Amino acid sequence: MSEQKITPCLWFDFTAEDAVAHYLKIFKNGNIVSATRYGDTGPGPKGAIMTILFEIEGQRFLALNGGPHYKFTPAISLIVDCRDQGEVDALWEGLCEGGAPGQCGWLTDKFGVSWQIVPSFIARTMQSGDAAAIERVMRAVMPMKKLDIATLQQAFAAE
Repeated sequence: MSEQKITPCLWFDFTAEDAVAHYLKIFKNGNIVSATRYGDTGPGPKGAIMTILFEIEGQRFLALNGGPHYKFTPAISLIVDCRDQGEVDALWEGLCEGGAPGQCGWLTDKFGVSWQIVPSFIARTMQSGDAAAIERVMRAVMPMKKLDIATLQQAFAAE
C-alpha cells in the first residue's frame, strides 16, 4: 500500500493498545502496521507503548498513549460508509459497546472517540438533486439514533 499523505492521530489516556485491539475486533479488514515504545525521556514508562500505527479498511491511524491531558470531543468524528443494514448494525453494536449512542447515526465509543455510522444510501440521497426527497430523508434521520436504511428509503420514495 502506498503511504497516505495525512494520518489522523488519536490521543489516548494510556489506553491505545486496548482501543486498537477493540477497533481491530470490530473492523475485519485491519491490522497493526508498527508500534513504538517510550524510552528514558518518557513521558510514559520506559518500554511502554508510545504509538501504534494501525490500518482499518485501507485508512491508517496513529494511536498515541499521550496521557490524560486531552480528551476527544464530537467536534471531530470518524465517518464510516456502510454498504447495507447488516454492516450498519454490526459496526453500531461493536462501537457502541461500552459507549453511548447519539443522534443521526453518531455514537461515542468507550474510549471517547466519536463515530458516524452512515449507510451509502445517505450520500446517494444527498446527491440526487431531489430537494423534496432530501428533506423527507432528513426529517426521518433527525430522530434516529442508529440509522435504518429501509425507513430512509421509504422516506425518499414517498410523495
